[in-house]
Parts: sequence; C-alpha cells; structure tokens
Amino acid sequence: MTPEEILQFERSLEKISAKAEEFGLDYYPMRFEICPADIIYTFGAYGMPTRYSHWSFGKSFHRMKTQYDYNLSRIYELVINSNPCYAFLLDGNSVIQNMMVAAHVFAHCDFFKNNQWFRHTSRNMVETMARSGERIRDYEFRYGRQKVEEVLDAALALQEHIEPRYDIGKVHPKKGGNCRHSVSGKRETPYDDLWELDHKQPETDKCPKVKKFPEEPEKDVLGFIAANSKQLEDWERDIAFIVREEMLYFWPQVETKIMNEGWATLWHARIMREIDLNEEETIEFAKMHAGVIQPSRTGINPYLIGLKIWEDIEKRWDEPTEEEREKYGRPGGQGLEKIFEVRETENDISFIRNYLTKDLVEKLDLYIFKKVYTKWQVIDTDWERVREGLISILVNGGNPYIVVEDSDCNKNGELYLKHYHEGRDLDLFYLEKTLPHVYRLWGRNVYLETVVEGKGVLFSFNGDKIQKKVL
Repeated sequence: MTPEEILQFERSLEKISAKAEEFGLDYYPMRFEICPADIIYTFGAYGMPTRYSHWSFGKSFHRMKTQYDYNLSRIYELVINSNPCYAFLLDGNSVIQNMMVAAHVFAHCDFFKNNQWFRHTSRNMVETMARSGERIRDYEFRYGRQKVEEVLDAALALQEHIEPRYDIGKVHPKKGGNCRHSVSGKRETPYDDLWELDHKQPETDKCPKVKKFPEEPEKDVLGFIAANSKQLEDWERDIAFIVREEMLYFWPQVETKIMNEGWATLWHARIMREIDLNEEETIEFAKMHAGVIQPSRTGINPYLIGLKIWEDIEKRWDEPTEEEREKYGRPGGQGLEKIFEVRETENDISFIRNYLTKDLVEKLDLYIFKKVYTKWQVIDTDWERVREGLISILVNGGNPYIVVEDSDCNKNGELYLKHYHEGRDLDLFYLEKTLPHVYRLWGRNVYLETVVEGKGVLFSFNGDKIQKKVL
C-alpha cells in the first residue's frame, strides 16, 4: 500500500469502528499493522510474532509462502486474541480489501472477548510467549540446539493431547501426596470433622494405598507426563509445560472455528454494506466476499457454514413460524438478541447440533462421502446423519481421544495409554512415529491400546522398535 492508501485506510477505520459499535460489537482496543508478505507468513507459520523457533514452523512458512507466490492461496490477515487485540494486515491488499479485513477483525475480537470458551485464555499471551521463547533460547545456549529440539519434537507430537478444562472442578493427585477430604482442602462447614468420623481410617492406614496411578483415566497426556516423568530434567519439563500452556491458549480457537469465522463474515458483510462505497469499490468488495464464502467440493468452508447458520438463527427468531410460536414461545423480533446470546454461550459442536437444520443441510447441499475402492462417493445425504457426521469430526478438536490408563504398568513404571475408539481408526503411520516421542519424555516402555479394523490391538515401544499384539 502506498502512503496515500494507508492514510485512506486509517480514515476508513474510524467509520468501520463506529459502525461496529453501532451494531453492538464489544471488543478490546485494536492495534493494526500493515506488513509485507514475508512477515505475515512468518507470523502465520509460528502462530504468534514472539514464539520460539522450531524447524516445523519453517516448514509451514515455506509451504504457505510458496502457495502465496504461485497465487494458490493468501493470508489476508492475522488476528491475535489479546488485550489489546493485535491485527496484522497484508501490505499487498488493496484499500477495500483491508477495509473488509478490518471489519472482519473487529468481529473476531468481539468473539474472543465475549465467548465463554475463551474465558480462561490468557490475554497477555504475546508477552508470555516472548518470555517462553527467551527461556528456550537460553536452554539452546546451555544444552545445545539439538537436545532442545528433541524435547520440542516430543512435546509438539503430543500437544493436542491435553485437557483444555483441566482447572475446572478437578483435582490432580500426585504420588505421595496428602489425603484430601474436599476439593479445596478447607472445611465447608464447622461440622465437617464430625461427618469424617463415619469414614475414619485406622491410624495405620489413614491414606488408602492407590492401586493405580492415575486413579481415573487422565486425558491430559502431555500434562501428566510433564508432571510425573522421572526421565525429564527440570529444563526439559519446563519446555513440555511451555508447549502445553501455548496449546491451552490456541485450543478455544480450534473448538469455535466455524462459529468464529461465520460471525466475522456476517459482520464484515453488514459493516461494509453500511459504508459509502462507490460502484468500483462495491464490485471489488462483492468479489472478495464471494470468494470467502465459496463452497468447497471436498470439505466444509467454515466461513460459509457459519455465516448461513447465523443468518438462519436470526431469521427464525425474528420471523418464527406459527408452529415455532406455539411450541417454543417465540414472539418474534428477537433475532439480533438471539445471535448475541449464541455467540456468548456455544462452541462449534453445540452450535452445529442445536442450529444446523434440515433446510440448511439441503440448501447447502451437505453430504457424507468416503472412498469406495478407488473412487470417492457420496454415501449419505440424510440431514441428521450429515449433522452427526460433521459433529463427529469436531469432537476433541478432530483429534483422537487418548488417555493415560496406568503409569506403573507391569509394576516397573511403564506407561499404558488407551485410545477411546469412536468409529475412526488411528493413522498407524503417525502412531508409529509418535510412540518414540512419548518414550523420549517418559523414559520407560510405552503401550497404546486401540482398535484396528474392529480388533483390539496393543502397540508398544521399548526404545528400540515398535511391537504389535492382537488382544
């Protein structure tokens, strides 16, 4: 963008922010930066301007930048969930493109600030990642880049296997810890000691011995290993916790991708339509917006699906049918109020389950397809099965559900993991590449129980080779 275009864009930001506030969007203070493509794609590959270095980020950068250079794809903006909210816009965009992107960003920030799934995320993650990056660079100086990268490789291989709501109503017992009688460790009433007499243990056995650790299956695989591995040195443990903390920050964005992008698309369209544009600018905006919501033949476009569901919710609560008025007590004229309520309380799974209707499935021509022999074929168009199929790929962020069953398997400290099979087999190539990383962090034999083609199978790694046993 030329200096004159940047000035024009700055003036347009005042109109866009005023219109966003008029529509009721509530966002953190905004900070915009116009960046060249190399910077935007570096941020896109790293996920954050201040993150540590890792070879996988360079690989992502090379892939995305090559696609941009050959005009196969483009990152128009990168917005960060923080307070203030930072947005990095592409220098190669036209003024109208950056205006639309800015309107899109204001809606993203509104979503970050008000959706309950982002409530526990750190709003100072830019500074936190900068400090984490400094610590990792210090470890590289002291212990060598290769050793640090080995630990990062192992931790990143497990980064999706966390419990995003780990701190909500849950206690994490440690070996050798004291007995607890309540989650808080404090008396809830003055008579708690009397109630405890009914359950008092003999003096020689005040703390019953734990037969298995963890007592219940632990979904936070990375957190459990980082906290309990006897193999890790302090600096290695710190790196594992850094990776886990950063994934906890990114996880709500994984859980709300369709809602978030649909919400931003809804409002960028409305804001841009309310701004005085000439004929040429209107056509340019319309082309860009049409490209954003273009349907995909081989997957779902979250911008399109999210937008259409938001529009349908507003319409149904604004103009309910007679059946909806009688059955649900909808008086009408509450569409705007309803979409702001949904924006605050739902995530993608509940959003799809509650608001993807039969009419929408048919209008959007959604279907389930799979590869039959050598060809991809449509196998189901029933709207309820399509909806449930879409939900199934969103569960746990689309990642397999794996838990720690036992950390003292065979009574010698070996780690036993279990995959809760939900209709989809694990990718065996990735499984065999990942188990050595688990072994690197745990330091003892690692087992993983799963189901392959309907049969129970136990995979194990002993530090040398992968073994497979049919159960």
